[in-house]
Amino acid sequence: MVEVQTVGSTTTESGGLLQFTLHVVRGRWFSLFASFLIMSGAGATYLFGSYSEEIKTALGYDQTTLVLLGFFKDFGANIGVISGLIAEVSPTWFVLLVGAAMNFTGYFMIWLSVVGKISKPKVWQMCIYICLGANSQNFANTGALVTSVRNFPESRGNMIGLLKGFTGLSGAIMMQLYLAIYGNDAQSLILLIAWLPAALSVIFVYTIREMKVVRQPNQQTVFYYCLLIAIVLAFFVMVMTLLQNAISFSHAAYVVSATVSCALLFCPILVFIREELTIWRQMKSSVDGAANTITENPPVTVEKEMNQILQPQKENFETTSCFSNIFEKPARGEDYTILQAVLSTDMLILFVAALCGLGSSLTAVDNMGQIGGSLGYPKTTVKSFVSLLSIWNFFGRIFAGFVSESLLVRYKFPRTLMMTLVLLLSCIGLLFIAFPFSGSVYIASVIIGFSFGAQLPLNLTIISELFGLKYYSTLFNCGQLANPLGSYILNVQVTGPLYDREALRDLEKRGLSRASVKELTCMGSQCYRLAFIILAGVTFFGAMASLILAARTRQFYKGDIYKKFREQAEAPHIEMTSSNTIKTR
Repeated sequence: MVEVQTVGSTTTESGGLLQFTLHVVRGRWFSLFASFLIMSGAGATYLFGSYSEEIKTALGYDQTTLVLLGFFKDFGANIGVISGLIAEVSPTWFVLLVGAAMNFTGYFMIWLSVVGKISKPKVWQMCIYICLGANSQNFANTGALVTSVRNFPESRGNMIGLLKGFTGLSGAIMMQLYLAIYGNDAQSLILLIAWLPAALSVIFVYTIREMKVVRQPNQQTVFYYCLLIAIVLAFFVMVMTLLQNAISFSHAAYVVSATVSCALLFCPILVFIREELTIWRQMKSSVDGAANTITENPPVTVEKEMNQILQPQKENFETTSCFSNIFEKPARGEDYTILQAVLSTDMLILFVAALCGLGSSLTAVDNMGQIGGSLGYPKTTVKSFVSLLSIWNFFGRIFAGFVSESLLVRYKFPRTLMMTLVLLLSCIGLLFIAFPFSGSVYIASVIIGFSFGAQLPLNLTIISELFGLKYYSTLFNCGQLANPLGSYILNVQVTGPLYDREALRDLEKRGLSRASVKELTCMGSQCYRLAFIILAGVTFFGAMASLILAARTRQFYKGDIYKKFREQAEAPHIEMTSSNTIKTR
């Protein structure tokens, strides 16, 4: 008799464990955890400098050809409208699979070319390969980020800050894994970039999906736990990167470093399991309580609410032209169509502010190595500038998400005004480079890295708040177009020519001709002075544009912008209560 009870108890416990496991895997929190992992592998473009020399050596390219590859890499990484449009008409799993296929195909073909497994491709073919591979990260962004924002609409600032923060760390995390798995072999780094992000998307392809919005009182606390874990991970990766540049590591040390990085990366799952366990117990107690309640005549109000929820909504299937309501825009915060949003004054102002701010900051980031060299800093110090840019880029993304969300909820502080303050801060960092003094580049690296990191999450969050989430897949990718366009105008057309002009003047002062030197280099504080004065002026103009948008949206942010999401979040609770009442009749 005792044995039968023991077996039955064991069977019940195992069945309950299986049910809880399925509950966790199907839940919103596990979907968010999967999004963290996918975004942690979506920053392969940040590693181009680590393997570009291998491409140049193996394929016999000159510097001009390598710069051309870099341009197509940046072009592919920032043209995400295609992934957004695909996401509008297809499920998330399809978007992730397309991105995985593009990532593996593009980088695997580059790896085959570099190791000589296939005949040497033409330059245009290599440009297609790297553009294809870089463009795949937009599909990961669209699938993971957009879905997570829709699942947690009241915490979108925190959400975008965290996800973009993990993307900023992805290059450093993948570098730790590469050193542990393959050792210091740059060719194998290309192979890792080919299979790892693709594998993450395939593994979690059915986990990331849109779910019903549910309000949880401790949701913000969970996000703060994730923030703490992300900060610890960022500090650890930064320290390891600096140590690996300073001293020689054994393979065992690389393995330990990668193991700790992965352990920290997986820590959020422990927080999420605890959260799902609380939800699971509440559901069980709710079901058990309903089972013991017999209701002969449910209240009419519950019946009405239930019918409103369960009744299929009548849809208007009338076919209308997409151009018919372009100028009949809804109120801010409602769901705009793509054309309504793109052609709105708010979007135009926001795009101008982002083009000025992101374009100037990215120009500074791309030239930081040459800036340090022109001011006479040694190579090890220049690497420190790059590391500072990377880590403060991460902190800027986290800050933009969490601090702006907290200020918005507590004090109705507009996110558009936060964008203005960040752009003004960026102006200071740019002027520190235009007028350098002892140690100014260190300060500039911190300021520019922080402001650059903060701008993109703010921009993407503002788009979601002003124009709704219905077509967010496309609209947030449209917003990211400001990045490559601003970089092309301010870096290629302004900073590059001005630097070359100063370099030619330097040659004339030394009595040398252009033909006598292999590469134009400039030494001195004057090399980037005019260019960065212009960049600071452009950024200030962007700050004024953002201030105009803040004035236009002041009343909108004074209101309750998350009210409709709270109302939607109450529906699942009513539905569950009503269905439990029916079962007990």
